[in-house]
Amino acid sequence: MCGIIGVVGFSPVNQLLYDGLTILQHRGQDAAGIVTCEGRKFFLRKANGLVRDVFETEHMMQLPGNMGIGHVRYPTAGCSSSAEAQPFYVNSPYGIALAHNGNLTNAAELKKELYRTDLRHINTESDSEILLNILAHELQTQGGLKVSQEHVFKAVEAVHKRCKGGYAVVATIVGRGIIAFRDPYAIRPVCYGKRETEQGTEYMVASESVALQALGFDLVRDLAPGEAIFITKEGEFFSQQCAENPKVAPCIFEYVYFARPDSIIDNISVYKARLRMGEGLVNKIKRIRPDHDIDVVIPIPDTSRTSALEVAFHLGVKYREGFIKNRYIGRTFIMPGQQERKKSVRQKLNPVELEFKGKNVMLVDDSIVRGTTSKQIIQMARDAGANKVYMASAAPPVRFPNVYGIDMPSMNEFIAHNRTEDEICREIGADWLVYQDLDELEKAVKKGNKELTAFDTSCFNGEYVTGDVDQQYLEHIDQVRNDSAKKTTVNNPAVIDIHNSH
Repeated sequence: MCGIIGVVGFSPVNQLLYDGLTILQHRGQDAAGIVTCEGRKFFLRKANGLVRDVFETEHMMQLPGNMGIGHVRYPTAGCSSSAEAQPFYVNSPYGIALAHNGNLTNAAELKKELYRTDLRHINTESDSEILLNILAHELQTQGGLKVSQEHVFKAVEAVHKRCKGGYAVVATIVGRGIIAFRDPYAIRPVCYGKRETEQGTEYMVASESVALQALGFDLVRDLAPGEAIFITKEGEFFSQQCAENPKVAPCIFEYVYFARPDSIIDNISVYKARLRMGEGLVNKIKRIRPDHDIDVVIPIPDTSRTSALEVAFHLGVKYREGFIKNRYIGRTFIMPGQQERKKSVRQKLNPVELEFKGKNVMLVDDSIVRGTTSKQIIQMARDAGANKVYMASAAPPVRFPNVYGIDMPSMNEFIAHNRTEDEICREIGADWLVYQDLDELEKAVKKGNKELTAFDTSCFNGEYVTGDVDQQYLEHIDQVRNDSAKKTTVNNPAVIDIHNSH
């Protein structure tokens, strides 16, 4: 999972991009990058690390221009090489930089195709570089020195025909403007907003609406599936549907875990959706355990807090913050390698023993993926003196890999793989385990936007909305995502810092 941002303004945008990336930092903590454009030149800074560490004052001063894009990244398939930090850049045609959130399911075929038919070399394992080169090739086929919105939209139309999977893209053409587009199923999120200034209308594109609102931009809307927008450096705005058969099927895991609760995605409040997830859990608890003996509901911070509040309220029991979180430890889910995750859990959470001692505790989490974190947390609750420890998941069992941009582990590493819920309960050491039902999860999210009829729920039911994911591809994903593969990944500490390039 990654975060993207783009700005077209009438004054330097480097600070806006930096601030926007810090707001989107939850979407990726491995690397960060910014490209700005001034006149006929790009200025690029990207490296491994958090936004605050990648960009120091000297770097910000070397990012001039009123137009630019940015990216925060977490490593897919265990790779944390700086060579794959974004944005990527190609000098032909025109000079294009691109940042991408998602995953192309036909990346291997596209890489061969780019070399054989487009004569383009791909230097990394990133499908973002593939996307960039396909966009560049399709723009080049339009011909001409001037880039019009018609050229842009025809190029994106061709990208949709060639690329499969989930993707949200922001790109900039040197001296021309910014392009943003979304895959034909709207799997990955992207929205845009605007604000009025004395010089004219400024625009911002971002993965989540919270970045727009926090920086003074009014949210206009999410991009439609298959839609592209083109904003010129002068502030002219153009949009067009570029896909043949678009269908809205956003990734439901955004609402469960990834997105910030104060974001609105496809006209659905993430916060409200998580409240309704809590209501769904309560209904199931009351149905199967009407005579429960829960004394206190405790969330596993941070994402599950909203659902846990509703669970406690509707059960009529106390809600307590039983775990104190160290804010300086990254999100455990997106850490590469099992050993690093195991080490970080104890460092990240510390129990407040008074809230556990002698009590029957219901722990609420947003989801359970590997189960190793859940097992450790349950043991921490017992060590703190809990009488019984129950576990509730606001999402159904994760049994299948996500192939559209969420780097979940190998399927064999899922706690729910080939296990019943009772077996999972015993494996994580809980006295009782309750999962959200998939139809209840869909209902909780869908209620915010009745026009939404489908979601990508593939990690729960193995149904892939793009229709091109077969067993061979899943086996390939399994090979590159398992922890053994991640241990062999070579990290490249190189920092890429380019100035005055055109």
